[in-house]
Amino acid sequence: MRILAVSDEENNFLWSERVKNIARGIDLIISCGDLKNEYLEFLLTMINAPLLYVFGNHDNSGAEGGICIDGKIYKIGGLRFLGLGGSMRYRQGRNMYTEREMKIRFLKILPRLWLNRGFDILVTHSPAKNYGDLQDLAHSGFETFNAIINKYKPKYMLHGHIHTNYTRIKKEYLHESGTKIFNVCGYKIIEI
Repeated sequence: MRILAVSDEENNFLWSERVKNIARGIDLIISCGDLKNEYLEFLLTMINAPLLYVFGNHDNSGAEGGICIDGKIYKIGGLRFLGLGGSMRYRQGRNMYTEREMKIRFLKILPRLWLNRGFDILVTHSPAKNYGDLQDLAHSGFETFNAIINKYKPKYMLHGHIHTNYTRIKKEYLHESGTKIFNVCGYKIIEI
């Protein structure tokens, strides 16, 4: 499966007719949040592939034609995706959670997780704690994600939220569990 993962920063190359150059062979689009609906809907129009998405801390609604997997498990192409959007709560607003609230969100998914016998790819907006996050509260990662990854050992974790222009950041990590973590801010093509 060939996945186009996007998050946070609209890319001028993708938001043009030139997207057809990389669209060949894309089986799935995944949004890790904080992108304009018009951008995601353009990608859906130009690339003949389904769109799965989670909410970022600046999102208010989902892209028309996309499939929201935030707080859900979704199966497609033989893969199981677990979606947990949002960021650490740093002010009042939508799609922001304390560590405890994120853990509760995950616990609500457990029955479906059990029925699906785990999952293959974790799709989030924020990173896992100490895997690409920053020191400030707004950009700190969730320890809950580390607990999830350590227990279920998915093949991949895809996230955004940490923009490439914030600082020099590493965009790929190998979690202690063996899970490959990708910061897809902007875009990344992933072959599975």
